[in-house]
Amino acid sequence: MELSILFEYGWVLLLLVALEGLLAADNALVLAIMVKHLPEEERKRALFYGLAGAFVFRFASLFIISFLVDVWQIQAIGALYLLFIAINHIARKLFFKKKEENIEEKEKKKSGFWATVLKVELADIAFAIDSILAAVALAMTLPNTTLPSIGGLDGGKFLVIFMGGLIGLIIMRFAANLFVKLLNSRPGLEIAAFAIVGWVGVKLAVLTLGHPDVGVLSYDFAHSTEWKLFFYTILIGIAATGWFMSKDKNQKKS
Repeated sequence: MELSILFEYGWVLLLLVALEGLLAADNALVLAIMVKHLPEEERKRALFYGLAGAFVFRFASLFIISFLVDVWQIQAIGALYLLFIAINHIARKLFFKKKEENIEEKEKKKSGFWATVLKVELADIAFAIDSILAAVALAMTLPNTTLPSIGGLDGGKFLVIFMGGLIGLIIMRFAANLFVKLLNSRPGLEIAAFAIVGWVGVKLAVLTLGHPDVGVLSYDFAHSTEWKLFFYTILIGIAATGWFMSKDKNQKKS
């Protein structure tokens, strides 16, 4: 494999690790809140089921999407979904936070063990779709490799997405606390992470519009170096804005 291709794959993998880390931390935080009302032993069991569900659903999503990835209708749905969850999450975070917290408190009082486990598994399905769709959209414009295809996806792209998903699960299991602390100290990073998800949705939309069967944009533009550079420049800008515009709470206290 050429050095330039290796560099591009490595760069996308690093981006996936960072994005998966922030999303996994947010997911872990949500799961922790969902099981918080249970007794300690039941809480551990519910989180264990949650982690097992996350593993199953994430890789099931990857294998299903790998067979449908070149269908432009699936790309369009994926783009709209990523844009929806980004806008929905940011709007809820900025404008409806207190209202949601009150609803969550009422729900927690009513939920027994298995009802909580069911909610955790449903959340896992949503998290899995979010994660894999974002990873697929990031990997789609990578150059093809000589590795054998899996489903409709180039082997190299599949491997990058697989590794990104695996790293996300590892972070969710072992390193989520570090990312949760980071999100707590710099809350703007959570909004930045979902803004990135929305921007990745724009990338998938450009790929859809550049699909040969759609033809609204040229295929060459959707896969061009100029568009890639513009996309990654904006992506880094969003991440930097989230970091620098978010006050460090720890520094503020001291």
